Amino acid sequence: MSKQAVPRSLTIEALRKGYRNRSFTPIDVIEAILERAEASAESHIWIAPPVMERIQPYLERLERLSPEQCPLWGIPFAVKDNIEVAGWPVTAACPDFAYTPESHAAVVERLVAAGAIPVGKANLDQFATGLVGTRSPYGAAHNALRPELISGGSSSGSAIAVACGQAAFALGTDTAGSGRVPAALNGLVGYKPAVGAWPSAGVIPACRSLDCVTVFAHSIDDCLTVDRQARGYVESDPYSAARSLSNPVMPELFLIPEGPLEFFGPFAAVYEQAWEQAKRTLIDTGCLVEAIDISMLLEASSLLYEGPLVAERWADLEAFVIAHPGATLPVTEQILRSGEKATYTAAALFQAQYRLAEIKRMTEKWLKNAILVLPTAGGTWTREQVAADPVDTNRKMGLYTNHCNLLDMSAVAIPAGEAEEGLPFGITLFSLADEEANLSSAARAFLLQAETVTVAVCGLHMRGMPLEQQMLGLGATFIEETQTAPRYEMYRLPTTPPKPGLVRVSEKEGGREIAIELWRMPYRSFGKFTASIPAPLGIGKVELTDGRTVPGFLCESYAADPERNISEAGGWRNWLKSPIA
Repeated sequence: MSKQAVPRSLTIEALRKGYRNRSFTPIDVIEAILERAEASAESHIWIAPPVMERIQPYLERLERLSPEQCPLWGIPFAVKDNIEVAGWPVTAACPDFAYTPESHAAVVERLVAAGAIPVGKANLDQFATGLVGTRSPYGAAHNALRPELISGGSSSGSAIAVACGQAAFALGTDTAGSGRVPAALNGLVGYKPAVGAWPSAGVIPACRSLDCVTVFAHSIDDCLTVDRQARGYVESDPYSAARSLSNPVMPELFLIPEGPLEFFGPFAAVYEQAWEQAKRTLIDTGCLVEAIDISMLLEASSLLYEGPLVAERWADLEAFVIAHPGATLPVTEQILRSGEKATYTAAALFQAQYRLAEIKRMTEKWLKNAILVLPTAGGTWTREQVAADPVDTNRKMGLYTNHCNLLDMSAVAIPAGEAEEGLPFGITLFSLADEEANLSSAARAFLLQAETVTVAVCGLHMRGMPLEQQMLGLGATFIEETQTAPRYEMYRLPTTPPKPGLVRVSEKEGGREIAIELWRMPYRSFGKFTASIPAPLGIGKVELTDGRTVPGFLCESYAADPERNISEAGGWRNWLKSPIA
């Protein structure tokens, strides 16, 4: 066992596997993190960096916990420094604000109970008032992939800690995009649950009624593993809500903006190209894609910080700012004090709320059984460009994110390739809060399509069959067993060895559900695979029982001999087990 065996990219599954195989121990993992944190100090990831003295009690606690009973046993995580960890100072990136809490924030308490190890407090835009990652007296956080660029904010350090292998996941917060923008700019997944689904007790508020605790990780599966521990009602938290996840289903529709979008900054052109590619990938998933007018969403976005709703930030921090002149950064105070404008009257606030209610009702109609897809950000900047124009650059970063919590949406930001080398591009999927579970299905569909092709096989290429090795040799991996929609018949073809032919029939003819397997195949192998398929077989679109459509084996109808119809068996594997096979 050795810290040298600790993977550079920390994921929950990789760590679990390493612990099971005794390749390394939690102490090895922490020692590797300490070395990495020290080596990257100039990136300004941490406010309270990982040190063994603070982490040791959590390592010792693992000895009393069972890995089998603790889903996050030995998994290191970073905590944005506006979230309380017992006995560790919390600053919200304002040294004069610092205090040491006696107890964990509710979400930290749940993660620690599941065996997770907090390793440090991550840097952020001061008081979570920014989307750029440069508004901190502890230093402007550097992008994990291109240090000259911004990291995104306000949860800057949280995202970079994961991207740089110093945590397997990290907690952030999200009022207007802070749990999503840093994910996009650092090539990560950023998961934002519905407002109140994760408790915010123990979180220093930005806009108390809208704040969400979020998670950054390398995969949607890791985010959902954290979600299972963090989600749930807390009585002491007035904004906590019992918002459990339903069973995920594939949405009926992807919604995208109609017409051209606004892209900005020095990489506007390549960002726009990346967005066009993302739209093509959505279409290639086989799901229905429809363009809609998003002007109302942009209107809602402007209401958050360019109208009376901004007064909520000032309501929480007014007393501190007035009592501690000079304690906050000039740009932070400028942003906070925007909430005390004389025009932001109670009447103006109600008028804004009435308009939001109208927009929310319309978006509820759009999003029923659907997923909205937007660029997570319309561009990015160098840190020098943000320093020269800190307000307008920051405003643009929230163009496609600000509306989310105001309209009670759930969201997940996912990678969508690169705009250019070393410059990740990301999209965000939005759902209704009560359909949040569907985000995972939609995200997986996009990510699989973006990098690989999902292939449906129904005969000799299935696991344990004669041509399984062909699939493995092409780099394909098994995903799942499933069934076709009830619109297919299966025939035994007169070949040696026998093989099945799957034929789609008309609705009038009926058809059955046929057992199949889904395999994930690299695009580079797909052409070679299809070229090897002999007639009368070929690759077409196979409709699945859950509504998805994927490429898969189909047979030309001329080979469908009624005397060789074996559909009643429900699949090739079942037919082979039958007495007449």
